[in-house]
Amino acid sequence: MQRLPWIPILIILTIFAMAIFAPLLAPHDPIDQTLKDKLLPPFWFEGGSTKYILGTDAFGRDILSRLIYGARVSLLVALLALTVGGGVGLTIGIVAGYLGGTIETILMRLVDAAFTFPAILFALLLSVTLGQGLGTLVIAISLLLWASFARIIRGEVLALKQRDFVALAKVRGCSTLRIMATHILPNVLNTFLVLVTLNIGVVIIAEASLSFLGAGIPPPTPTWGLMVSEGRGRIADAWWVALIPGIAITLLVLSVNLFGDWLRDRLDPRLRQL
Repeated sequence: MQRLPWIPILIILTIFAMAIFAPLLAPHDPIDQTLKDKLLPPFWFEGGSTKYILGTDAFGRDILSRLIYGARVSLLVALLALTVGGGVGLTIGIVAGYLGGTIETILMRLVDAAFTFPAILFALLLSVTLGQGLGTLVIAISLLLWASFARIIRGEVLALKQRDFVALAKVRGCSTLRIMATHILPNVLNTFLVLVTLNIGVVIIAEASLSFLGAGIPPPTPTWGLMVSEGRGRIADAWWVALIPGIAITLLVLSVNLFGDWLRDRLDPRLRQL
C-alpha cells in the first residue's frame, strides 16, 4: 500500500489554515498602503525589514498578508466552482449514462460542444457583460469544469448499470430516480471525489489566469493571480512581488495533484498497490 504523501498534505493543511485563520495570522491589513515602505525586499535581503517578512509591493502593501488573504480567495473560488461545476457534471453524467438513448445523445453532444468552446474567452466576455466579481469567476470556471466531470461519470455509470444489483432493483420495482439516487450515485462517489481533488489544481490555475488577465476578483482584494499580474512589470527590480505568489500557486497545485494521485490509487481497487 502506498504511504501517505505527508509533504503535500502538510502544504495543503498549511494553506487551508492560512485561509481559515487569515485575520489572526496576517501581520498587516492586506489592502493598507504605506507608500514610504514600497518595494521593500524580503527581510533576509539588504534593505529588507522584519516588519515586512516577505517584502512589500509597489503600493507598500505587505506581501505576506496579501498572500495569506489570497489563499482564502483562491480556496473559496475552488470550493464554489467545484461544487457547482462538479455537481452539474455529476448529475448530467448519471442521467446520460443510465437513461441512454436520445437523452444521452443530446447531453453528450452538449458535453462535446463545451470542450470546443474557448473557456478563457468566455470568461472574459462574462467579465465584460456581468462585471468582475466572485460570482462571475465561479460561473466561468464552473463552465470550464462540468463537461469533464460529466464524461468520466457517464463512463462509470455505463458499467454500473449492467451490474446485478441494478437489475435486482428493477425487479423489485424501484423507480428510475430511486435507482440513480440510491444505487448509482453511491457507487460513483469515489470517482467523483478523486475528480474533485485532481481539479482543485485546475481551478487554482484558472482563477490565477483570469485574475492575471483582469477578469477575476477586482482589486484591491488580494488574489494570488492578481499579485502575479501586479508584479510582472517589476521582475527585474522587485522580483518578489510576482515570484512569491507564483511559488505559492505552484506548491498548492503540485500538492493537490500529488494527493489526488494518491487518493485515486487508494480508492480504485484496480490501481491499488498491494
